[in-house]
Amino acid sequence: MGCAEDPGRTTGVTAVLFPRTARGAVEVRGGAPGTFHTDALGPSGCFGVLGALFLSGGSLYGLDAARGIRRRVLERGGGVRVFGSYDRLVGISGAILFDLPRARKLRADYEQLGYRAARAASRDPVPTGSRGAGTGATVGKFLGRDHAMKGGLGSSSRHLPGGGQVGALVAVNAVGNVVDPCSGKVVAGARKPGGGFAGPDDMFRSLRRHPRSSPPRGTSLAIIATDLPLSRRDLLRVAHAAHDGLARSIVPSHSSTDGDSVFVVSTTPESRSSFWPAPGGEPYPGAVADLVGAHASEVVVEAVLEGVRSARGTRELPSAREWDRPAT
Repeated sequence: MGCAEDPGRTTGVTAVLFPRTARGAVEVRGGAPGTFHTDALGPSGCFGVLGALFLSGGSLYGLDAARGIRRRVLERGGGVRVFGSYDRLVGISGAILFDLPRARKLRADYEQLGYRAARAASRDPVPTGSRGAGTGATVGKFLGRDHAMKGGLGSSSRHLPGGGQVGALVAVNAVGNVVDPCSGKVVAGARKPGGGFAGPDDMFRSLRRHPRSSPPRGTSLAIIATDLPLSRRDLLRVAHAAHDGLARSIVPSHSSTDGDSVFVVSTTPESRSSFWPAPGGEPYPGAVADLVGAHASEVVVEAVLEGVRSARGTRELPSAREWDRPAT
């Protein structure tokens, strides 16, 4: 995994490269998604083979990151030859979030940012906070950007019972508030003018008093990876469950102006028999997906919280760790 940023324009790209091709799936639940080559990963896709995934800022401009990532993968000798062709093809999918600045600035070169992110990819610990796709991320925008806080890039992983691992990488850029589901407390979100955090009722009152022609824009993006040999059916089931992690930690989530999307990949070739961490094999069809999905939901929650807690604030947008939060 690698990150690249354009700090002057508060945006960036995060790229995940696979040493071998990986099987993938995706589920999109937000009402305003921006995605690249995701139909092949959906329920009707036949292949779903990936050489890389990316998360990018820049709204639709950020889709150009795929070109830079492809260039780097081909430089490294990656890609596959298909249908007798001498050219190598690189399966790349990804999604973008909205972090465009209000001030008039030159647009970042997302093809170059994608190339730099792919070139920086390594097995080192994942950088979090205001890095990569989390550089310009914000949360709690339903009262307007002036009352929002910094979002960020977060990660978490855990070992599964009986073997294997599952990990999550999340770019947190939500219209809603980030909530710790263990305590029910808002960690970062829409700040009330008089102190404390706003909730859904405050959002309704604000929209009624000050109707805006420009709605708040967000999008939280997640990549779930496991080394278990899951089938495409199982990967799709894990994507369903992982979205629960977004819904538990972001309120509201999956809104009309978010593009919330979850990618799930298996980095191990699929075996003929299903993995199950006990003698006797899978007790019912889908049990493996339920096991991995339950843990995927948990690591998504942990990654969301890590993303906002490790972000760096700015003069206009405080972060969770820098803002002295008043009692609610």
